[in-house]
Amino acid sequence: MPSSPPPYVIVIGTSAGGMPALTQLVAQLPATLPAAVLVVQHLAPDSQGELLAERLGRHTALACHLARHHAPLEAGHLYLAPPDRHLLLKEDHLLVTKGPHENSYRPAADALFRSAAVAFGSHAVGVVLTGMLHDGTAGLEFMKRAGGVAVVQDPAEAEFSSMPESALRNVAIDYVVPLAEMGALLTRLVSPGADAPALPMTDIPADLKLEAAIAERVVGSTEQIEALGHQVPLTCPDCGGSLWQLDAGQVLRYRCHTGHAFTAEALAEQSQKTLEESLWVALRMLEERKNLLSSIAGHGTHRQVTYQTERAEELKRHINRLREFLLNGSEGTGLGAEAGGPRQP
Repeated sequence: MPSSPPPYVIVIGTSAGGMPALTQLVAQLPATLPAAVLVVQHLAPDSQGELLAERLGRHTALACHLARHHAPLEAGHLYLAPPDRHLLLKEDHLLVTKGPHENSYRPAADALFRSAAVAFGSHAVGVVLTGMLHDGTAGLEFMKRAGGVAVVQDPAEAEFSSMPESALRNVAIDYVVPLAEMGALLTRLVSPGADAPALPMTDIPADLKLEAAIAERVVGSTEQIEALGHQVPLTCPDCGGSLWQLDAGQVLRYRCHTGHAFTAEALAEQSQKTLEESLWVALRMLEERKNLLSSIAGHGTHRQVTYQTERAEELKRHINRLREFLLNGSEGTGLGAEAGGPRQP
């Protein structure tokens, strides 16, 4: 029989460079840790999740598992999100779902962090490690709004610094620490005592509860999304539906009614990628039209040849400009203001 639910939960999000960082971190956590540890590592859909859980288990005293739907939550245990599935918390057990992507990821750290914030409030600790892009940024703000603690790996030592840096730009992070010191910090934060008193559960913001409920049911409704924000003239890059700008929190975010969710930075990245793909398609079509006009110019009267040749030359100029733009265009700058300075452990 499983023991009673743990008093604390630690949720960790990581991406590129994540497995080496995770193995170093979990090696520092004792078997007596009074918290469950849940991990989202961005994985390819065809990855072997069981092998990764076994790999982590060889480096830690925690009992490591690939998360299973409705499995009970236990202290001293680590649960790894399966490939291509969201890992969520619901009271004292796990949910493993194939809900819509968030920030173009499944599993997504934001989805896990939000559910932990709703389920555990001030007894939740969120951690962002090495990784690319922005997943986990909004999730750490969810944790803070519910009274939890936000921790990030020192970007200066992260193999890929984008995820920690994004969190630092947008959220008032509590602790920024190197991996070598993180295990001791996490153990202290979830161990009642002078440094980490057992805090009362805070009132969970209603919008977080609603978003968590939508994620549990996989899809939402237009009426629910309208309760969270206001519709804007933007379309979801994943499904083409309308987007709503969410009103709560300091991290600018968007959702569609089918459940796809984005921070503004993630949406900008995705829209830039979509735009670039469209421009390459346009370039191909222009090249094909130029070739067709050149072929037509080889036939017909002198006047027709001259006309088609001029059209082909005009297209060639447009093609050269578009190709130069695609090959030399600069990346857009990141969004978001610098957050306040974190505390040192």
